[in-house]
Amino acid sequence: MFTGIIEAVGHLRRIDRKGDDIRLTVASGKLDLSDVRLGDSIATNGVCLTVVECLADGYVADVSAETVKLTGFGEYRPGQAVNLEKAVTPTTRLGGHLVSGHVDGRAIVVSRSHLGKAIEFWLEAPAELARYIAHKGSITIDGVSLTVNEVDGSRFRLTIVPHTAGETTLIDLAVGDKVNLEVDQIARYLERLMQRGEETASGGVTLDLLARSGFMR
Repeated sequence: MFTGIIEAVGHLRRIDRKGDDIRLTVASGKLDLSDVRLGDSIATNGVCLTVVECLADGYVADVSAETVKLTGFGEYRPGQAVNLEKAVTPTTRLGGHLVSGHVDGRAIVVSRSHLGKAIEFWLEAPAELARYIAHKGSITIDGVSLTVNEVDGSRFRLTIVPHTAGETTLIDLAVGDKVNLEVDQIARYLERLMQRGEETASGGVTLDLLARSGFMR
């Protein structure tokens, strides 16, 4: 589990293709690896990867064919900058939101502009994921926890403050770029409850119940 608060920007040192799978060698930049062990998880551009080899200045991880299909790793090249975050501990501040590192798909940058010192992006999500994106809800872009400031159909607007831009790879995003997208877990669970009609102590999950509980406007 992660929070979406990026700890370092690293880069892909090597990309070794093994059939449909990929083995990555990641240079970890300023990320503190002193407490990282084999089998630990590190979110790499928002993708939860398991460390299979520890290096002095990085780590090696395998990416399955399923993950390659849903993320940008199939298009990345050596030298690609990536956002890095180690898995949370019981004492970690939850500065963002609950992030699983299980990427749902990809979004595309459709515009970029400046608002004062901040950067504003409009992105377009796949139709099957857009329904989980809500105004003032949380979204994870390349591993970064962000707040959705506006929604228009399958498009949504993000405002990136200077600190976040400077400490992540978001500052380099341009129109046409694709990013790894993870929707908020709560939205998925609510949809599942609605579909199955799960009963609760209050008699069932309904649109009226969700509205009265503050989940809908």
